[in-house]
Amino acid sequence: MTVILTTSPGFGKHGRVPELIAEKGWELVRCTDTSLPDGGVSAHIARADYLVVGLIPVTAETLAGAGRLRGVLKHGVGVDNIDIAACTAAGLPVCNTPAANADAVAELAVGLMFGMARFIPQGHASVTSGGWERRVGSQLGGKTLGIVGLGNIGKRLAKLAQGLGMTVVATDKYPDTAYAAAQGIEVLDLGALLARSDYVSLHVFGGKDNAALVGSDALAQMKRGARLINLARGEVVDLDAVAAALASGQLGGVAIDAYVTEPPATDHPVFSHSNAIFTPHSGADTAEAVENVGLMVIEDIETLAQGKTPARCLNAKDL
Repeated sequence: MTVILTTSPGFGKHGRVPELIAEKGWELVRCTDTSLPDGGVSAHIARADYLVVGLIPVTAETLAGAGRLRGVLKHGVGVDNIDIAACTAAGLPVCNTPAANADAVAELAVGLMFGMARFIPQGHASVTSGGWERRVGSQLGGKTLGIVGLGNIGKRLAKLAQGLGMTVVATDKYPDTAYAAAQGIEVLDLGALLARSDYVSLHVFGGKDNAALVGSDALAQMKRGARLINLARGEVVDLDAVAAALASGQLGGVAIDAYVTEPPATDHPVFSHSNAIFTPHSGADTAEAVENVGLMVIEDIETLAQGKTPARCLNAKDL
C-alpha cells in the first residue's frame, strides 16, 4: 500500500481529493501536531512513500529516517520551508503547485483592502458591543495599489484591483515586463513603489533574501497613512517596526495573514492596535483552491509512481 504523510491540515479533505485517495487505496497519515517540531513526521517517516508538506519545515533531519520516500510535494506554492538541497542530496524530487491558489489569495487581499478602507472589523465590533460608531472610510477606486511580487498571485490581484478602478504599480526581482506593459502596470523599484502606493500588498517568497523586507526604513518611505497587506511569509515584515508605524500614524492600517511563529504570540503590541486586521494564514483556504492544490499533488504522485519526473519538479536538473 502507498503511504502518504502530510503536514498540511487541508490536504485530503476537500472536493474530489479524499474520494480519489480512497479509490487509489492510499493510506494517508496526517502529521499536524503543532506541539511537535515536525508535526509527528518522525514517528511515520520510515514507512512513507511520499511526503506532502504544509508549513512545517522539511530538513535533512526530517529525511534521516526515510527508507521508502520517493518524493516531497508542497501542498501550495512557497517552498522556503523545504530544504531542497537536502532533498536533492537524498535523491528526492521536490514539487509544488504554482497558480493553484492564486485566485484565493488575491481575493483575500482585495477583501482585506475593503476591510481597512471601510473599517469593517471596527464597525462589526461596535455593533456587536452595543455601540453605533459610524466611521467615514474611503473608496478603493482611484487609489494606487503597489504589488510586491508580480507572480501568479500578484498578476491576479492586479486584474481584480484594476477592475475596481485602482492604478496598479509593481516591483519584482525578475519582472515580467511584457505582461506588465500589456496590462498597463508600471514596474518600479521598491522605494518608488512604496512612495506612490496607497496600499502595498506583499506576495514574495520568504527566506533570508526577503527577511524584514518591510522594516522601519521601508515603512518610512510609504505615504503617511498608507496601508500594508502581508499575505506572503511572516519574516517578510518587521512586526516591531509595523507596530511603531501604526502608533505614529505613519501606517494607516495593516492586514497580516502570515507569521514567523504560527499561531503567533499575541502579546506583541501590533495585535492590540485598532487599525490592524489578522487572519490565521488562510489566504489559500477556499474549497476551490484546496481542491485544486490537492488534485495537482495527486497528479504528481501518480507521475512519480510511474518512474517519471513531474513537470512541476523544482530540482529535476540536479537529481
